Formats: sequence, structure tokens, C-alpha cells
Amino acid sequence: MQVPASLRDSLHAVPLDANRLAALWRGQTQWLAALPPRYPAALENILQRLESGASFSEESCSFSQRDLLDALGVWLDRVEQLPSGS
Repeated sequence: MQVPASLRDSLHAVPLDANRLAALWRGQTQWLAALPPRYPAALENILQRLESGASFSEESCSFSQRDLLDALGVWLDRVEQLPSGS
């Protein structure tokens, strides 16, 4: 399945604004609705952790911003492996 370029690009934004990034991803409503239900649910879990972690000024063991961005990248990779129309 084709991933919007803006999503992959958002993973490399500097400085990272977690709330803006989450809004961008959540704003892809039509695209997200075309995915199997478990994909938007998994995405929401990652975005919520990213937003929660944004309140910490440094990396914490619970909320590593880098790890969460990596998780979003893996999520995109898995979406790209879906057959079109899934």
C-alpha cells in the first residue's frame, strides 16, 4: 500500500514537535480508514506514547522519542508491505 510521503518525511523533522506530528498522522483519515483495523489501533498507541513522552525534557526509559520514531518507521514499512486495497 502506498504511504503518503508527508508521513515518512515527518519522521525526520527537526526539531520534532510531537503534537504536530501526531496531528499530521491522525489527519490522514481517508488513508487510515483504508487500512485493516489493527493498523490504526497500533498507530494510535505509538502516537499516544510519543505525545506523552513530549512532556519530558530528556529521554526517559519509558518514553524514548527516538525509539517511538523508529516504531513509526517500522509501522510504515509494514503498511507498505500490505497489498493495495487492504
